[in-house]
Amino acid sequence: MQTFHVREDDRDGEGAIEKLEAVVQLHRTRRTKVGVAAGLPSTAALAVLDRAGASDSKFFVLGPDGSYDVQLNRLGRELDSWGVRSDNGHEGYMRDLMLYSRFLHESRGGKSIWETDNDDLRAYKAVRMRPDREDSIAASTWKRSIAALDKWVEWGLYEGLLKKEPFRYVDKTVMTPQGPRRVRVNAEQEVDDDAEPLRVVQFVDYLLWRNVGLRGELPDGRPDPRWRGRHGERNSLFSDSLVYTGMRLGEGSSLLVTELPPVAGSARIRGDVHLSPAVTKRHKARTVYSNLRTLRSWHHYVAIERDALVERARARGRYATVKNYVPVQRASRHALVVAHRSRALPYSKIGVEARRALYRVNAAGDVREPLALWLGDDGQPLQPSTWQSVFRRANERCASFDIDIEVSPHTLRHVFAVQMLGLMLRQTIRALGQREDRHFTRAELERLLFGNPMRKLQQLLGHAHESTVHIYLDLLDEFQEIVLSALAEWDVQVAMLEAAAEAGAA
Repeated sequence: MQTFHVREDDRDGEGAIEKLEAVVQLHRTRRTKVGVAAGLPSTAALAVLDRAGASDSKFFVLGPDGSYDVQLNRLGRELDSWGVRSDNGHEGYMRDLMLYSRFLHESRGGKSIWETDNDDLRAYKAVRMRPDREDSIAASTWKRSIAALDKWVEWGLYEGLLKKEPFRYVDKTVMTPQGPRRVRVNAEQEVDDDAEPLRVVQFVDYLLWRNVGLRGELPDGRPDPRWRGRHGERNSLFSDSLVYTGMRLGEGSSLLVTELPPVAGSARIRGDVHLSPAVTKRHKARTVYSNLRTLRSWHHYVAIERDALVERARARGRYATVKNYVPVQRASRHALVVAHRSRALPYSKIGVEARRALYRVNAAGDVREPLALWLGDDGQPLQPSTWQSVFRRANERCASFDIDIEVSPHTLRHVFAVQMLGLMLRQTIRALGQREDRHFTRAELERLLFGNPMRKLQQLLGHAHESTVHIYLDLLDEFQEIVLSALAEWDVQVAMLEAAAEAGAA
């Protein structure tokens, strides 16, 4: 737990100190620091957290005077049971509630969130969405803020902490998969009519961005003698891991070494990575497939760069000082055994934060290394925020060469989706005996991918929605073969592109 501190502005030109300004702030529990922050013995401080039900790495809000709003932060601890289960969702909701509370304190006469009304919300919207402000937010961001406030209202009414709804709600008709439906929505909800179209980076542009931004090459493919970046191969491998599998940032950054599939084995199932429901969005397990190139690169990274980081950290005694870790005696691709416990613990019960606390120990109980795949200079697991910084620096480096390509971890999911859709479509066209160079209309493409056979199966089974029968695709060996065949074809394409680039740089 971090101590609350007020914000102090820089000295002005005459050396005077500006007035201190207290603000509502968002903090995060750190069980390793709680004793120091609270001024209590660590055991006593941890007992306070345990009684409050505050688990490690959860976000909480402190008022401008350092006070802890017991009820507001209780909502934060109970978000899981109110449908907000992901770590990112928890942080987003608590951040939105903090920002609104800060606005009330600074701009609405020192009000608390429990005293708010619809006039406050309208004023907040006017400030946050003013087009003349540099920090003006988009309609989609405002919708997320409203979702957090509506969740607070729903919870507050259920708990009897609010006597009535503080905001105005109206009835609207919206389209759902089940048809038109009448729902109540916040009157200050913003319709995102001007949503930008999906921005997709072409795969060849991604390769240019990766090589220049992450690997430190010049735009023509030659090494940049001024490049001083570190871990270029590791960073580009992480980026490739997302673009070739479609994993989200939280999923890819939380991979364990023991979850990597072996290089050897049947080509039909090679490269399958099982994502646990504890790390996926909406907590739904799924399997993704890596191409052979990425699979080999993972094992090369583990054997060379990662092993060097571990050995260096071990030699410097970094692992001897690790605290609050989970000692792992042995682990497989699906579960692990914690020291002094007889039963295996499946990965499905280990969340993103808990995974960074997993450390392999030897028979004597000495810490040997983390189980996390991605490690930093200190040999410790990397935080997801580190990758955000890596991508930002890569964008800045590309911009310095006038390369107008911006990539985020989520962009790579779009690249994967478009690339795989095209490859699988070609695989399907071949299977149907059609010519690949034939021009297809959008309607024809939809029929090829989701058309008549699926519609007929839906009618035969009596399902109301076609999407219901898509579950049967998982039972078809042919569907998996199409995916794996598409990945293999992608491998060949990448090899050709890289060979052409090397020839041009020579």
